Amino acid sequence: MNIISTPLEGVVIIEPKVFGDERGFFMETWNQQKYAAAGIVETFVQDNLSLSRQGVLRGLHFQNPNAQGKLVYVLKGEVFDVAVDIRLGSPTFGQWTSVMLSAENRRQLYIPPGFAHGFCVTSDSALFVYKCTDFYHPQAEGSVLWNDPDLNIPWPIDHPELSAKDTQGIKLAEFPRDRLPRYIPIPA
Repeated sequence: MNIISTPLEGVVIIEPKVFGDERGFFMETWNQQKYAAAGIVETFVQDNLSLSRQGVLRGLHFQNPNAQGKLVYVLKGEVFDVAVDIRLGSPTFGQWTSVMLSAENRRQLYIPPGFAHGFCVTSDSALFVYKCTDFYHPQAEGSVLWNDPDLNIPWPIDHPELSAKDTQGIKLAEFPRDRLPRYIPIPA
């Protein structure tokens, strides 16, 4: 497997090894030993699957407390996937990184706890998988405004389809500081 660093500490793109022939392909989507050797040592406790049509944007979501790390990938279709550092005290606070994830490129993105996450479907539809390091806690969830002008994320759509919750997102600069996670450096 190939690990690609991003500008955000701990956020990595993973290219699993794919074994294919004329019959199809095989790949491991998770192997605790191999991912731990790559620096992803968290325990995953919940898997989620979402199906969304083209133009749907989900995000930018996080939980605090009970921050969730996420290993995400696409089973069908394609998405523009984004991680935003919202950890108070982080040297990259307010910065983001993105990657196209698709069934064809089979890439994964690992987003450590303390980041906001979102994606926009660029294909007709997308089947999207999240492996999470903590359980869903509705009382701890937050939503950063998807089109926060200070973040200036170049989403591939101007007028996405949003949930009611996502239309109520808050600009990062206006988010109550006690609702944001704190930066804890990743041990070397």
